[in-house]
Amino acid sequence: MSRVIISALIPLECKRKRILFIGLSLIALLLFAATGWCNLSSSVSKYKNKTVSKEEIRKLARYDHLIRYFSDFAYFVPKHKVNPDFIRALIVAESGVDPKAISTKKALGLGQILLSTGQQAGKELFQLKTTFRYVSKAQLNNLNRNDLFDPAINILLTCYLISKYNYKFKGKLDLVVSAWNAGENTQSLAYGQHAPYQETENLIGKINGYFTYLLKNKVFP
Repeated sequence: MSRVIISALIPLECKRKRILFIGLSLIALLLFAATGWCNLSSSVSKYKNKTVSKEEIRKLARYDHLIRYFSDFAYFVPKHKVNPDFIRALIVAESGVDPKAISTKKALGLGQILLSTGQQAGKELFQLKTTFRYVSKAQLNNLNRNDLFDPAINILLTCYLISKYNYKFKGKLDLVVSAWNAGENTQSLAYGQHAPYQETENLIGKINGYFTYLLKNKVFP
């Protein structure tokens, strides 16, 4: 049997607070023999040299205040936060930084969120005692389709959901992205394995490639 050990979460110090760092390329990949893991390794290798274009960086800069703000909350574990560069990488991979993007599966906005997923996350956020700038609690409790085209709402939901999956899947990038792309209740995740779909494996590779590029080049210091 072959498998790839992707990564455990790696805490970083940032402004004296620990940040949940979900690295993939920066640790060794241990390869054995199961087809699914070999496919994932192939996708990671395929996209490992991805770069973020100047145009994508320019677009990301428009939303940088929102990404920094919403990624600065510890939604599930005290003092642990999502890395803003991971959120940036996800947005580039999913929508090309287009707030009006619509996928063939009707995922919407910057992070490409399905309406049903967004509505559930909105209700969970509504139940929190936390209040947020840029987004009203009433909006979160009654999200509609057009709300997901609002960059503030979409980025908040993206940060919250990634934080949720980090917590649930111990910061392992392949599992976090699988939950994001295929659903957190996908059967393979219960066994600690990524979702065995080409689309998911490619997304893992792309996000990892963009994330590594952003970290290495300190595009947004």
